[in-house]
Amino acid sequence: MQASRKSQFFVIFLTILLSTIGFGVCIPVLPLYAEKFNATETQNGLLIGVFSLLVFFTAPLWGKLSDRYGRRPVLLFSVLGSAAGYFLMGSANTLAMLFVARIIDGASGGNVAAAQAYIADITTPEERSKAMGLIGAAFGLGFIIGPALGGILSEQISAQAPFIFVGVLCLINALLVATSLPETHTAERRKQHGPQLPLSALPKHSDAPLFFTVAVGYFLSLAAFAIMTMTFALFGEKRFDLDQTHIGYILATIGVVGVLIQGGLIRRLLPKYGEVPLARSGMLFLLIGFVLLPLVGSVTSLVIVCCLVAAGNSLVQPTLNGLASRSVDAAWQGRALGLLQSFASLGRAIGAWMGGWLLGMDRGLDHYGRTPFWVAAALMLVTLVLALKLRAPQGQTTVVEPVVI
Repeated sequence: MQASRKSQFFVIFLTILLSTIGFGVCIPVLPLYAEKFNATETQNGLLIGVFSLLVFFTAPLWGKLSDRYGRRPVLLFSVLGSAAGYFLMGSANTLAMLFVARIIDGASGGNVAAAQAYIADITTPEERSKAMGLIGAAFGLGFIIGPALGGILSEQISAQAPFIFVGVLCLINALLVATSLPETHTAERRKQHGPQLPLSALPKHSDAPLFFTVAVGYFLSLAAFAIMTMTFALFGEKRFDLDQTHIGYILATIGVVGVLIQGGLIRRLLPKYGEVPLARSGMLFLLIGFVLLPLVGSVTSLVIVCCLVAAGNSLVQPTLNGLASRSVDAAWQGRALGLLQSFASLGRAIGAWMGGWLLGMDRGLDHYGRTPFWVAAALMLVTLVLALKLRAPQGQTTVVEPVVI
C-alpha cells in the first residue's frame, strides 16, 4: 500500500478507535454512574439508548452531507460534537444533564458512516470487506482500552474522570483530522448528488433486495448485542458482585477477541468461505452465547461465553458492512452506509431500552438477567432465518488480497 494510503488508513483507524474508546468507557461506568442519580434499570436503558436514537435520525443526514460536501468536514464536526458531549457528561450533577450530554453526543455522531465512506473511497470493491474488517479491528481495540480505562479511572480518580479524559481525546482527534486527513470525495462525485437525487433514489443505484436484507439483519443483530451491552454492568454487579474495574476487564477481553478476528483472522477466512457463510456463523455464535449467558455459574464461565459472543459479533459486523457496501454504486457509498448506520443505531437504541426494561422485570429474582439475554437470543434466531436469503452481490467476487496498514 502506498505511503499516502497508509497514512489515510491510520487517521481513519485512529478516529474510529478514539470514538469507540469513548463508547467503551460508558459501558461499565455509565449505568453505575447513573445509579448515583437514582436511575432505574429502565431509565438506564433510555440513557444508553438515547445516544443511538439520535444517531438513527442524524446518520443519514451526515452520510448525505459527506457525499455532497466531503468526508473530512463531517468527520471534524462529529468529533468536536462528541467532545462537547463528554465534557458535559463529566460535569453533570443531575440525571437530566446526563441525558442532555448523551443527546449532544448522539446528534453529532456521523463519524462512523463518514469513516466507512472514506474507506470505500480509497479501496476497490474487492478490498472492501477486509478494509471494513480493519474498521472492525479499531472497534475491537477500542473495546479493549475503553472499558478497562473507564473502570480504572472511575475507581482510581473519580466517577467523572473517564468522561473528561475521553473529551480530551476527542479534541486531539479533531486536530489530527483537521491537519492530517486529505479529502477523498472528489468534486466529480459530489456533482452527482444534487436535490434531484434524494435518498429514495437509492434502490436505482444498488442491489436493493440484498442491501435491505443486510440492513434488517444488521438492525436485529445489533439490537440483540445492545441488550447485552446495556445490561452487562448491572448483571455483573448483581449476579457476581463485580465492580466497575472487573467489569471493564471482562469487556476488554471481548475487545481482544474482536481485534484478533476482525484485525487478522477474518482476512484469512473471507477468501476461503466468503461473507455470507461467515455472517451466518457469527449469528449462530451470538444465538448460542445469549442463551448461555444467564446460565453461567462462575466468572470464568462468564468470560468464556462472552468470548463466544465477541467472536459472533466480530464475524457479523464486517461481513454485513462489506455486503452492503458492495451492493451499492460507488457514488452512493456515503448515503448508503449512513442509512445502514441509521438501521444499526435504531437497533442499538431499541435494544438498550429493551435491555433496561427487561432487566427491571428480573429485579430481586435469582435468575436476574435471564429475560433480556433470552430475548436477545430470540432476536438472533429471527436474524439467522433471515440470513438464509443472503447472497454475494452479482458480478462481484469475494476479497482475495488483504488490505495492510
